[in-house]
Amino acid sequence: MVSFVGVFLAIMAAVILLAVVFVVGIYNRLVGLRNRFKNAFAQIDVQLKRRYDLIPNLVETAKGYMAHERGTLEEVITARNAAATAVSHAAANPGDPAAMKNLLGADAALTGSLGRLFAVAEAYPDLKANTTMSQLMEELTSTENKVSFSRQGYNDSVMTYNTARETFPSNLVAGLMGFTAAELFQVDNPAERQAPKVSFS
Repeated sequence: MVSFVGVFLAIMAAVILLAVVFVVGIYNRLVGLRNRFKNAFAQIDVQLKRRYDLIPNLVETAKGYMAHERGTLEEVITARNAAATAVSHAAANPGDPAAMKNLLGADAALTGSLGRLFAVAEAYPDLKANTTMSQLMEELTSTENKVSFSRQGYNDSVMTYNTARETFPSNLVAGLMGFTAAELFQVDNPAERQAPKVSFS
């Protein structure tokens, strides 16, 4: 009788230990995946900040040639500042749906205002011939490509994390431990996916 109770208790202790190890393993995997997508967003953050740092130089260069286009230049700076604020909020909590939607909206507004600036710049031959403007445009295009590449890595990491937290039995641990869904960084309007283009030739 004593040996049966001892065996039963040993089995129960082993089952509980296995369950704890299993839950800890799932928890650690979810933490690792969450940290991975946060790191992936940090790569986007670096590129977006680089983009935002280039824009004032671009506007300052254009300002000397486009004195009558003050409204367009101010619109670009306002959109740049709104986007920089939005990326700071998103960086504080990557994957947060509200922060990501705000960032997407601000970034789309900035892309639109840059597109208008470049369209207006076409009418200024001296500006088109300016080497500083050409170099800034090259850097901006290169940065846009890096943002796209970083966004792909971030979205892949978010997809892996979201899939892990939604599948059984991880979803049980995710629900109990507060692992919420992360938001993708994707552009809905295909035109906004393209970097603004201008030909200074």
